[in-house]
Parts: sequence; C-alpha cells; structure tokens
Amino acid sequence: MKHAVSISIGSSKRNKAVEVNLLGETIRIERIGTDGDMEAAALKYKELDGKVDAFGVGGADLGAIIDGKWYTLHSVTPMVRYVKKTPLVDGGGLKNTLENKAPAFLEQKIGDYIKSRGRKVLVTLGADRWGLARAFSELGYETVYGDLMFGLDLPIAIHSLKGLKTAASLLMPIASRLPFEWIYPTGEKQEKRTPKWGKYYDWATVIAGDCHYIKRFMPDDLTGKVIVTNTTTPEDVEAFRKAGVKYLVTTTPVLDGRSFGTNMMEAALVALSGKGRPLTWPELSEMIDKLGFQPQLQDLGMSSGTGGHKTMSNV
Repeated sequence: MKHAVSISIGSSKRNKAVEVNLLGETIRIERIGTDGDMEAAALKYKELDGKVDAFGVGGADLGAIIDGKWYTLHSVTPMVRYVKKTPLVDGGGLKNTLENKAPAFLEQKIGDYIKSRGRKVLVTLGADRWGLARAFSELGYETVYGDLMFGLDLPIAIHSLKGLKTAASLLMPIASRLPFEWIYPTGEKQEKRTPKWGKYYDWATVIAGDCHYIKRFMPDDLTGKVIVTNTTTPEDVEAFRKAGVKYLVTTTPVLDGRSFGTNMMEAALVALSGKGRPLTWPELSEMIDKLGFQPQLQDLGMSSGTGGHKTMSNV
C-alpha cells in the first residue's frame, strides 16, 4: 500500500488519516500537525524520510509561483532540510492545475445565483493561489485581492492582476524572508478568529482562498456568501453554516468527511504515480483527468436531515 504523509506546522487537532482506493490502488493519506513547531516538523520529516512514498509540506509553502516567477520562502526551507529520499511537494502543482478549474465550475453550477448577487470575489491571498486568482479575473469577476490585508495587515486592497503582480514583485523579496508565523497562522493561532476587513467580506459574493485565512478574519454574518476553499474539517463546515454561508465549494476531494490540503492531495498523486519524484503540471493534469477530480459543491442552507447541509456535486 502506498503511503503519503503531510507534515504540517498547523494544529494537531486537525490530524486525519484515511485509506482510499485511487485507480485501483489503496493509498494511505495521513496528516500530522506539529502545533506551529517547525523543528518538530523537521525531525518528523527526518524520521519518515525514505519510509513513505511522498511528503506534503503542510501549513506552509516552500514558495510561490506568480505569473511564472518563483519566490522562495526562505523561513520554511530549514524545515525540510533533512529530506533526502522521499519526494516532497507543497501543493503548488495542484494550486495551478486543479484549483484554477473552480471559477468555471461555479459558473456551471450556480452561475445564476452568483450573477443575481454580483460577480464579485475576494481572494484572500492571490499570490498564494495565482491560478485561482487569474481564473476569476479571466472570467470577468470584479476582484479584490487581499494579500496586503491578510498577509501583511496593511489596509490596502488590490483590484487587478496587474496590481497583484506589481505588489508581489515589490514585496515578495522582503516578505519571503520574514518569519513564516508573521504572515500565516500556525499552531493554535489557526483556531482563533478576529473579525477584520469586514467591508470586503460584505462586498464580495464569493470569498476564495486558504481556509485558515478566510476563518481568521471572517465576520459573524456571511449570509448568502459562496466560499471557495479546501482543507475543511466538519467543524469548519459547521462554522460556515452557522455564519449563513449559502454554498461551500471545496477544490480538493472530500474524503471521510474532510477535504485535505493541496499539499496532501498532491503528495497522494505523487505516491500513486510511483515515479519517486514530484510530478510536472502536465502529469498532474493527466492524473486529475483520469481520477475525475473536480470541485465539490455543498448547499449549506439546504437541510439534509443529518448535518444541516447537502452535497450537490461530488468528485
């Protein structure tokens, strides 16, 4: 049996392991959190290196690809210094292959609903999800990219891809050298919510991006909103439902009640391939097509009689 492990600096409360059958092969998918401790994560990588088929980098990114340019996150690099044998991915491949299909999926499934409320999207961090950010822009959505607000706590909204690229080119060389916990919630911080930037949540019809960023600053009232994200636990889904979210779209498959992060799912595909190395974007796209992966849409306002929401479209 193949085994893919995501070692995350996120909360251990979100740990999960499942066994699934993909393309006729059983694969164990496991997420291990270290509660914000990068050194503990590094030692766990060292312990498992060569013993599992693929690693995912959870709760952090090795870098970001913005319009074809790679920016290394230098504060994360030491965490993976012991990895010598097992292929390692941070989910960037899926962010630029699978996630960019989500806006077209929305148009197909709930386009009339979105049009009735205004085709407006808040992407919490466009630099982290360039494929998703670009796809919304290309479909003609009115956009706000919250990189400066959500990442650096600066009250400046970015309204175009051009502006996002300019901001990234100016700030990423600096931001990439900051301590990672300054720009992303880790450990117990992932469980805390401090409402902020409420006018942008209120303005948007669609709120898209990393689940931790969305939850970290979301207001109490998100009535009628559409959330596009992943890495959702049942508790996350319930929090969105209580806030009044109408539709939840997860860009990665829901397995045993949980949508895993892009790093975990990309590691699973690397393990499944048996190639012993990260997959190219064309290779990932080919596997995604073979598996029939697509976003999943849940109507959180439609009572199912069991959990207060109903799945409308499955992978």
